[in-house]
Amino acid sequence: MQISDLPYPDPGVPDARSGPRLLLWLGRNQLGGQLKALGWGLLHFCGIAGLPFAVGLGVEAVVDHDGTRLLEAGGLLALAGAAIAVGDTLLHRAAVTNWITAAARVQQLLARKTAELGSALTRRVAAGEVVAVSTSDVEKIGWFVEAVSRFLAAAVAVLVICVGLLFHSPALGLVVALGTPLLALAALPLLPHATRRADVQREKAGRATELAADTVAGLRVLRGIGGEELFLGRYREASQEVRAAAVHSARMWALISAVQVLLPGALLVTVVWYGAALVQDGRIAVGELVTVFSAVATMLYPLRHFEEIAMAYSFSRPSAKRAARVLSLTRTEAGGADGTHGTDGADRADRMDGRDGPAAVAAPPGPGGDLYDPETGLLARAGEFTAVVCGDPDLAGRLAERLGGHPAEAGDSPSVLLGGVALDELELAAARTLVLVQDKEPVLLSGTLRELLDVPASGQVVAGAALAAARCGDVLDALLQGAADGVGDPMDARITERGRSLSGGQRQRLALARSLVTDPEVLVLDEPTSAVDSHTEARIAAGVAELRRGRTTVVLASSPLLLDRADRVVLVHEGTAAASGTHRELLHGDPRYRAVVTRETDEEQRRDPARPGLVRQLEEELEEQLDEQLQEELTEIEESA
Repeated sequence: MQISDLPYPDPGVPDARSGPRLLLWLGRNQLGGQLKALGWGLLHFCGIAGLPFAVGLGVEAVVDHDGTRLLEAGGLLALAGAAIAVGDTLLHRAAVTNWITAAARVQQLLARKTAELGSALTRRVAAGEVVAVSTSDVEKIGWFVEAVSRFLAAAVAVLVICVGLLFHSPALGLVVALGTPLLALAALPLLPHATRRADVQREKAGRATELAADTVAGLRVLRGIGGEELFLGRYREASQEVRAAAVHSARMWALISAVQVLLPGALLVTVVWYGAALVQDGRIAVGELVTVFSAVATMLYPLRHFEEIAMAYSFSRPSAKRAARVLSLTRTEAGGADGTHGTDGADRADRMDGRDGPAAVAAPPGPGGDLYDPETGLLARAGEFTAVVCGDPDLAGRLAERLGGHPAEAGDSPSVLLGGVALDELELAAARTLVLVQDKEPVLLSGTLRELLDVPASGQVVAGAALAAARCGDVLDALLQGAADGVGDPMDARITERGRSLSGGQRQRLALARSLVTDPEVLVLDEPTSAVDSHTEARIAAGVAELRRGRTTVVLASSPLLLDRADRVVLVHEGTAAASGTHRELLHGDPRYRAVVTRETDEEQRRDPARPGLVRQLEEELEEQLDEQLQEELTEIEESA
């Protein structure tokens, strides 16, 4: 895999049982790149290992006044220099490729997991942690994957130098061979302390990132209530904690670096002192001493990679642990329709390793199936416009997510059924083709309006019809007004990130149009008109009802204008479908429904049965007259449009 080939056609199924297993899985999946980097690393470091021997041969040739051997030594030096240059260049290229491709693989896996879980992800993992994992953590994971091949090449080079010195100068070579393992392993006792401090630093940095993300997301609200300075003060405190933890961790790494400098220096002094004594005794030649001294000096460079691999692992292990935690989450963690629970990360990894068979996937249901929620008893009949009224807005949001196949909590409720088939047993692509849920606060991505509406769809609803049903005429005018010169089609006008240049109602209507274009078999809308005025809301209700005629539509709302357009209204009271019927039937026959829709207080409900019958009759007649007048106005508006 080259950088130009990214992204991966399929990043694979990760082993997310733990951080080290994830790192091992990444290394196995980049075995070709690792072997390539190892080969170039061996060429580079063996060139470095050959320098001392070429220098020693040259010194001996000068002492012996042997021109031929001097030329041979020069040739060896040139060959070693070429090996160092070529090996270093291509090693760097291969290592950086391994780094970037490993980071890109993890990012693809995280993006795929985010798309799979949808809004359920941020309920299980903080949004700030997801951001930290997908940015700084993937870089540290890639660093370790990249450093492994260079470390192995450096280890081989150190071994070659030690063995070569044993044959070239046994007396001094033995000293180097005994001292080198001490140099390589001297930092091991300090690594657990450094790792713990690095973990603390990462944990504090993750909390600071979460706090920053939450503060930025709610900055407008914080300014409105005067809490901006309070939260900024909290972030300053968290930032200072991260700084203190980083300094605390850096001190340990500085100690490890000092050990890596002090001990090789001590070995070098020992070699020079002992070698000088051997030269004076005539036991070795000057060239041998120069060779050993140069070998020890050059060996300091590959030995640094022992420190680097230790540091890379210490930093990447907690990062890989956090990434594995996110990647181990599954869409089917909630119980199925039969009460069974979904799989966890270990089960998924077992299936990936072949220790278990593939999970059973249900066949998609045929068209025209009812949508049924066993937990609440809510039934949305096929082809009908069903409105759902919940007294608790949070319950409505959770219900909308459940209807889309995203259970709120792991293992606590059965799956929603579509045509008798559990949604969480379907392939993800099939489930999302059948059921689409529009959140209460949908997000608009930057780009042109044409790109916004270019989504996977049935092809039965064109963009113009969806925009008309969502009453986006004024939105198109606003986009065209703010478009760049030369743009004459509102479909080519650009929408800023999250639609910041539009009002809340305009963003809501564009999101509704995007949902209508997809034309799923079941469309679930959570408060789709909460940010528009009553006049526009009435027109939207009529447009959606007309466009979705014959298709299953579920709207969670409490607006009478929407409820009156529904074929059937269901009241969900205290988590259970308590009543159903038309809006007018429930309004006059169910006090609980009337209390939610009309915002009637308990005192008014207690007084309601005692109202004079004539007043009640007059109120009903007035309501009917208003409804008839509203219908006439809507008809006129539709005809003029």
